[in-house]
Parts: sequence; structure tokens; C-alpha cells
Amino acid sequence: MRTLQPTLFDAVSAHLPLFDGLSEEAAERLAAGGYGRGLLTASLQARLRKAGFADMAALALASPVELMAVRKVGPVRVSAIRAHLLRELARLVPGARADHDSSATDRRRLERLRAMPGERFGWAGETCADLAVKRCADIRAELDIPAADLDRIVAALTRALLPERPRVPSVAAAPEGDAAPGTTRARERAELLREQDRQWDAAAPDADIRPRRVVR
Repeated sequence: MRTLQPTLFDAVSAHLPLFDGLSEEAAERLAAGGYGRGLLTASLQARLRKAGFADMAALALASPVELMAVRKVGPVRVSAIRAHLLRELARLVPGARADHDSSATDRRRLERLRAMPGERFGWAGETCADLAVKRCADIRAELDIPAADLDRIVAALTRALLPERPRVPSVAAAPEGDAAPGTTRARERAELLREQDRQWDAAAPDADIRPRRVVR
């Protein structure tokens, strides 16, 4: 997420999931992996869990704004979390890196905006994609609108671009009697990984995030 002279596209993307077009299978595989390895400190994991982000699938389906509502999670950590999740996706799902890297995600979103007329927001003769690449400050000046109206445009485009989120049932909450064999194995693996996480965190120093570490 850019911080200098943000465009309308930056503002909208901040409210969209880190990964859109994520399949249920990919989300389930991420969920089974807990938080992975080498990314988060024990204290940050605790804060994320308290905020409702139980595993990597929850992180992947969250927006930068939602993640940054957690204390000590800023743009740098959001970028590191996204890179970590992309590595995990690439390891678990063939072709995931090409489908879900930042450039591919931005291209898909801009293509959808290109199909929307900008006239609905007072930008006659151009598409929403043409509007989105402009700086927020310039849009406010050129359309002569207050910040609240720009916020409404951001909200409208966010709703238009918001993908359908894959259903990822809580492995821990699923009734044992209703669980399919694959779900049971996923639940057992998730619990094992959570226990390994607890043991790992108890033994590891409270080091800062390490975005370049490759998780295997």
C-alpha cells in the first residue's frame, strides 16, 4: 500500500482483501498451516488471534485496513505478511504466484474498473479505471468535492470490486460427527500445527518480523 500521494486505486485497494480470486481449496490449505513459520512474533500472533485472524487464510482474506487496525501492524508489516502468504500459496497451489502477485491482482481490479463508466461519479467521458489512477488530492480538486464525497466514491468502488470470499469453515468448530475424512485430517493437522506453534513460540526469542526469510 503506497503512502506518498495516494491514488484513488490505492485508497480502494486498502479496503480489499490481500488476495482476491482465492479458491476454497487454497484458503483451506492456508488455514491448515496456521501462521506458517518465520513471520510473526509470539506477541503479534496473540494480537492477531485476539482480533479474529486465526490463521493464514484469515490473513489472506483480510484487507490492509483491517490488518492495520491491529496494534503494531503497519504498511511495512502488511507487505511482509502478503509476501509470506504468497510464498505459502506458491508452495501449496501450482500457478498461484502468477495468479496472485500484486501486479496480477492490480491488473484484474483495474480491468473490472475499466468496465465501469466514470460518469456515475461525475467524471464524464472516462472509465472508473481512468479515474482510479489519479491522485486523491487531484480528484478532489478537479471534481470540487469535499473529503466525505471522495470517501463515498472509495466505498462505492470497494463494494463493486469486493470479491466473493471463499467459505473456510472453522476447523476447530466443525462437529466431529459431521466431519468428512479430509476435514478431520485438516482439523488434526491444524491442531498439531497450533501445538507446534506454541512450542516454537515458547522457545523462540521475541524477534521482529523477518519478511525475507523463506518458509519451508
